[in-house]
Amino acid sequence: MGESFDPQSKAEFDKYAGSYDDLHAKNLALSGESPEYFAIYKQKFLEKLLERNTRVLDFGCGIGSLTRLVVESFDHVAGYDPSGDSVVLAKKRAPRATFYDDLDSIPVESFGAVVLANVLHHVPPEKRAGLMTSVARTVEPGGKIIVFEHNPINPVTRKVVRECEFDENAVLLYPSETRRLLGAAGMNKVTLDYIVFFPRALSALRGMETALSWLPMGAQYAAWGTK
Repeated sequence: MGESFDPQSKAEFDKYAGSYDDLHAKNLALSGESPEYFAIYKQKFLEKLLERNTRVLDFGCGIGSLTRLVVESFDHVAGYDPSGDSVVLAKKRAPRATFYDDLDSIPVESFGAVVLANVLHHVPPEKRAGLMTSVARTVEPGGKIIVFEHNPINPVTRKVVRECEFDENAVLLYPSETRRLLGAAGMNKVTLDYIVFFPRALSALRGMETALSWLPMGAQYAAWGTK
């Protein structure tokens, strides 16, 4: 089908598959929240964007932290990750989902939405366009690619990524790059929202986050386009 993840990234995530949850929780301590909070945040965002009967592919699903929630929200869910060790764990977390660890085995034009949740910063910059082209081939006409990424404009986000063991080789994407990648992959009507503004200590203000989606200080952002 085309470009896959960098072999170095695959090896890294095989290495961290068993300890990913603990490392991730430690890394997010500054926010006052667990990894579950951020996974549920993405789940709810997807629920607002997609219909229940949308066929969803969690591309770069890792150990299934998001996949196991997505199966609660959508009737047809699949996951892909090049790390075989991670996919083994993901299958246990989301047994109702279909999983792939070979990019070429993913059916062409079979999904109404493909989600890349904090995936692209693990892909070397020179390989991102090729990977997005491969992702686009799995999307049916009228379907969406939805990208969640860390926001390098936010200084706290940069600190968290810098101190994260499994983000050692990560290269963050500015929103403008993500927009360009979606457009180059054939996605139209590209939209971008900034998300995750307030730590747990300021959780009383989280009701304002939708209204702040234009403000480039969210810890992460979501970008999507339609094929």
